[in-house]
Amino acid sequence: MFRTALRNVFAHKARLLMTVLAVMLGVAFVSGTLVFTNTISDAYQKSSAKGFDRVDVAVRPQYLDSEGDKVGKRAELTRALLEKAAHVPGAASATGVVTGFTAVAGRDGTLAGGDWQSAGGNYWGAKDDRYPLVGGHAPHGKDEVLLDSRTAERAGYHVGDTVRLSVDGPVLTPTVVGIFTTDDGNVAAGGSLALFDTPTAQALLGKKRGYDEIDVRAAAGTSQSALKAALDKALPSRLVETTTGKQLADDQARDISASMSGLKQTLLVFAGIALFVGTFIIANTFTMLVAQRTRELALMRAVGASRRQVTRSVLIEAFAVGTVAGVSGLAAGIGIGAGLRSLLVSFGASMPDGPLVISPGTVVTALAVGVLITMLAAWLPGRRAAKIPPVAAMSSVHAPATTKSLVLRNTLGALFSAAGVAVVLVATTMNADSAQGPMGLGAVLLILGVFILTPLLSRPLIASAAPVLRVFGVSGKLARQNSVRNPRRTAATASAQMIGLTLITGMTVMAGSLQQAIDKMAGSAIRADYVVSMAGGGPLSPDVARKVAATDGVTASSPLRGGETRIDGHSEYVTGVDGASIGKLTDLKVEDGSFTVDGTRALVDQDRAKEYGWKPGSRFTVHFQDGAARRLTVAGIYEGNDMIDGIMLDNRVLTPHLTDASDRQVMVKTADGASDDAKHELVKALGANPAIKIQDKKDISNEIAKMFTLMLNMVYGLLGMAVIVAVLGVVNTLAMSVFERSQEIGMLRAIGLDRTAVKRMVRLESLVISLFGGVLGIGLGVFFGWAAGELLGTKMPTYELVLPWGRMAVFLLLAGVVGILAALWPARRAARLNMLTAIKAE
Repeated sequence: MFRTALRNVFAHKARLLMTVLAVMLGVAFVSGTLVFTNTISDAYQKSSAKGFDRVDVAVRPQYLDSEGDKVGKRAELTRALLEKAAHVPGAASATGVVTGFTAVAGRDGTLAGGDWQSAGGNYWGAKDDRYPLVGGHAPHGKDEVLLDSRTAERAGYHVGDTVRLSVDGPVLTPTVVGIFTTDDGNVAAGGSLALFDTPTAQALLGKKRGYDEIDVRAAAGTSQSALKAALDKALPSRLVETTTGKQLADDQARDISASMSGLKQTLLVFAGIALFVGTFIIANTFTMLVAQRTRELALMRAVGASRRQVTRSVLIEAFAVGTVAGVSGLAAGIGIGAGLRSLLVSFGASMPDGPLVISPGTVVTALAVGVLITMLAAWLPGRRAAKIPPVAAMSSVHAPATTKSLVLRNTLGALFSAAGVAVVLVATTMNADSAQGPMGLGAVLLILGVFILTPLLSRPLIASAAPVLRVFGVSGKLARQNSVRNPRRTAATASAQMIGLTLITGMTVMAGSLQQAIDKMAGSAIRADYVVSMAGGGPLSPDVARKVAATDGVTASSPLRGGETRIDGHSEYVTGVDGASIGKLTDLKVEDGSFTVDGTRALVDQDRAKEYGWKPGSRFTVHFQDGAARRLTVAGIYEGNDMIDGIMLDNRVLTPHLTDASDRQVMVKTADGASDDAKHELVKALGANPAIKIQDKKDISNEIAKMFTLMLNMVYGLLGMAVIVAVLGVVNTLAMSVFERSQEIGMLRAIGLDRTAVKRMVRLESLVISLFGGVLGIGLGVFFGWAAGELLGTKMPTYELVLPWGRMAVFLLLAGVVGILAALWPARRAARLNMLTAIKAE
């Protein structure tokens, strides 16, 4: 049986090629994902581990919890604690570390590093081996700074140049007095790092005379654990916590792996989709191969082969095909992994250098996926062939599916579909966080149900295309009949496209609806012409709000200033605003009371009012950071949203009690509305600072929607793999269908059907099958897009369903194009058949 199976594999090399390609693409996607993510993760882990080589124990501040009316705060790492740590037995040295957001402008005025990757810190002095100097000298005073070598090279800075930078809004122009190298992972990923002397860094980054961390080096012969024990004994545990350098490196490695796991899982999901689509091709291929060898298998049964042996011979063929696909897919995946890294670098993404990582797990996974997927998909056709009685098979009696089997299939499909719809509908009534599992389960059940029902659905849906196909005469009529001749094969071919279009349509519906919801939110909540904020979401200096208010053409402005407080024993983050101007800058819907913010009156959103049981006129006490308290009155209750919510009080009440006042953003209204001139005046007033964003409503909406647009484009790209596999499936099905119908096509040619009509018949058959899959996919995609939108609507009041009719029409058109392109080779092959040879074919 083994020799017979191998002979059949080599006898049908051309027919199995499409199957090998389909499985190979899926395996390549899986192995490429594993190679890429393992390579990047390993490079970052090794790079970050180097940064901890110089840290034996890190001392970090504890967060002092809120108690009663006392607002919680983080303990300070003072100079006294630094000196104490440096003199602990077993300590060789101690370094105080200061870090914070610092944006460096390039020569062209744009940010030299990414928003959140733009960092600053302190240089400890000539003995600071964390940042080895490659040129210049250590900085002294607020007018001197060091730049990392990558940023200096990328932005074109040299020692002696003046650089523009900002930490919280105002532009600073220090001189670059030195260039250093670093193992910092953020710098390796394209960020920037600027270093000042310690007093300057403390003043600029809001640490006064303290530190963010104290790094302690162990003396020779002292282990990290022994040094940690000594520090724990010497330093107050209520104020600080200690961690060994090894633990920091392990934690960092774990964090990097966790961050990469999201990308890995996403890519593997789409690889799984491609493989799932590939199973239809494999099942179709082996079904047709087995059908063509019915007499041969029957003869094997007649001479003594058992059913199990017949099934085993088919599985051996599948094993051979899967092994070839797995090995070739692994080789292609290694190339994909290397190519993805090179592609990211070519797009400007910087990442640490490192070797290509091909782990044993990747090799085993690739081979296992290729073999198992192929064998599982081939098992059912093999089992079905083994059940055909030898006499019936040798007599070419191909019994159609019995009424009982069709009733069972349709009943099972209806139950799966009904269960899927029911679970999805129930999920739409649940909380968004807890509904994800049921929603996914319902989607899987519904897709499986529709797949099982597809043979039943194919007849009426394809029949609806009859009026159009009549235009093509005999070719159109034959194409329609061929499409429904074998409903199971048509269903398996159409389902491949259905799955891809379901996901694409669902994501498109969600993205379009979200974009409109975001536009509405920005338009309805904000009257301001511009919103000023810091890149990366960092805090703005109050100086920015003062400069904005003094700018020509500005008629109203208000900083949104945050502060932590205690109310009724609960921590509450409140927002300070300019009470006289906030009504001109926002368009919040007041549900009860009046829109008034002044010295004693505050605005409260619905959630806070419900939580505390407040209504207009209710009085409450706010306890501030400095320990002072103020009695306020609820003036009105408004409908909050993702942009503005919480408790709003006047800045004149909040600011005096903040230990370090800073703003989240500044809202601005100008005399002539949003215009290029107005924006230019604001940019000029703020010193053309690249770290500050000045955005109108459309800019805010686009920034929020950018993430969804990026995700949608990524989905389109990743689903391209599934579409390619689906195209191979259509080609494979049509090619084998043409082979099956060789005698029939020869007879049609003999009675007058010319080659052009034969080509048209095959192409129309492919077009009908592809459009059938497209209609099912778009229908399911709209349903899933609506269901997911119902969940989003619970968190976004402005959300409503938007159907992208234009894009859906394009998707359906593309499905038709796929069908026509996939039919080119099979149609050409059918037209070139020799009619006499075809008529004699068995």
